[in-house]
Amino acid sequence: MFIDLFPSGLQQGLLLAIVATGIAIAFRLLNFADLTPEGTYTLGGSVYASLIILEVNPILATAIAVLFGGLIGIITAFLHIRLKIDTLLAGIILSTMLYSVNLRLMGKPNIALFDHPGLFSCFPQTQIIKISILLLICLIIAALSYFFLNTEKGLRFRSVGLNPEFAEKQGTNINLYIMLGLFAGNALASLAGSLTVQVQEYADIGMGIGIVIHALAALMIGESVIGTDSMLKVVGAPIIGALIYQQIQGLALAIGFAPSDLKLVTGLIVLITLGCKAAGRKSKP
Repeated sequence: MFIDLFPSGLQQGLLLAIVATGIAIAFRLLNFADLTPEGTYTLGGSVYASLIILEVNPILATAIAVLFGGLIGIITAFLHIRLKIDTLLAGIILSTMLYSVNLRLMGKPNIALFDHPGLFSCFPQTQIIKISILLLICLIIAALSYFFLNTEKGLRFRSVGLNPEFAEKQGTNINLYIMLGLFAGNALASLAGSLTVQVQEYADIGMGIGIVIHALAALMIGESVIGTDSMLKVVGAPIIGALIYQQIQGLALAIGFAPSDLKLVTGLIVLITLGCKAAGRKSKP
């Protein structure tokens, strides 16, 4: 029943919200179509799992995973800025390369971590506790994003995506802000990957497949539901959208769709959302 899937939907939605926030930084704030999170999400999980197997502290392992993801984002920015590679192509190339890197780090397609500690190990192992911790993490990320985007540097950051020519005339270092944005976006994707591994207690080489389209669907749903006419709504849309998106997925399972049908459901959600937005634009005078 749907009610049985609701808690797990919340948990997965909060994890997806972290990725969607990272996607929003690149796609919405920088106007940079970055597909690298497809690889950095798995990178976060594989780095964390590899370090935990070596008995590294879970907090340190998570921090290293986040740093690695951010560095990959900087490489994506470098490929575009210095080598003039198209944004989409740069992301695809790095995501493809990261598949081999992740497999090399893990040593095998999946790693079980059932007997290893994680960030959640200090608390009672109940779903409500995990949901509460993930919600707190999402709120902290949203709060930090909100306060940064309302600072002078945050305004410069936003101007890079809105009007790069004007931003450059105002003395803004566009390349620096692009690197900063892709670092943050991919660091968040890696954070989500490492947290996902800790929640499900295993890492899998295919865990990041389709994560960008899931995050984009969540982002578009959130923007359609609460809008983007204020900075509070901009940072809140990924969280709201991800929670709604995962509940739609749970509802699809509850009414009889097979798990293998969920990618079809995802595609339909994206198409419907885009169609509604297009219809809304046409109806405006």
